[in-house]
Amino acid sequence: MTHQAQDPLAALRQMLKGMIMKQTNCTKSLDSEEFSTFLDTEDGLSRFRDRFQFPTLGSIPCETSGDQDSACIYLCGNSLGLKPKQADIYMAEQLDNWGKQAVFMHFNGRIPAALADQPGKEITARIVGAGSVSEVTIMNGLTVNLHLMMIAFYQPSGRRNKILIEDHAFPSDRYAVRSLLRMKGVGEEGLLLVKPRQGENTIRTEDILEMIENNQDDIALVMLSGVQYYTGQKFEMERITQAGKRAGCMVGWDLAHAVGNVELKLGEWG
Repeated sequence: MTHQAQDPLAALRQMLKGMIMKQTNCTKSLDSEEFSTFLDTEDGLSRFRDRFQFPTLGSIPCETSGDQDSACIYLCGNSLGLKPKQADIYMAEQLDNWGKQAVFMHFNGRIPAALADQPGKEITARIVGAGSVSEVTIMNGLTVNLHLMMIAFYQPSGRRNKILIEDHAFPSDRYAVRSLLRMKGVGEEGLLLVKPRQGENTIRTEDILEMIENNQDDIALVMLSGVQYYTGQKFEMERITQAGKRAGCMVGWDLAHAVGNVELKLGEWG
């Protein structure tokens, strides 16, 4: 039996068209202005738009046409989200607290500086499906955290010294993995890349599981993305995690593009 991969964009268009026509009377083309307007009117979250500051055509450092005071159509939230307007208020509050209390701001004020991570821990634990609040912490930036976690859990021993990542992983992930291999004295051969098959755009779960099984004595760490930043593929995290653990590997996930976008149950998945 052969498997013919469908173009992801075509599959998405077909799925959306079917869902929309089933649930509404909108029959407009998915790339039409009428369809966009329809989605805006049906969007239950549209009220949140006013809580963010949009760049204008005149404020961004590139050539634009149209009313220079009009807001941009912003499609780069995957790289950097828009600034919440409330951020100005919160930052001003902390700077004011710093000025008035100096070192005492560490443990005083509405959000003491030394405890600034605490208000977000409960909702973060729910979003990632942690077993308890004590299992999450909010700190640093993504690549710094990847380095810290991998340094702690990547412990090459004998022939078990390889790290498995997906081909075309987020660039900083690749840099972090290669840096770690060099630091541990492991050559480029320590990097295993799992790729889509010829003519396909996404990576099949069975190919990931097969690579883990075929290299179960060599892989020290499986480190994949929950959602692949370039293709949008959502990996079967539970199956892959369990396969990695059965093979004796440490398993880690970069969830930068998964948190808040897909359901996560890290506590259940192990």
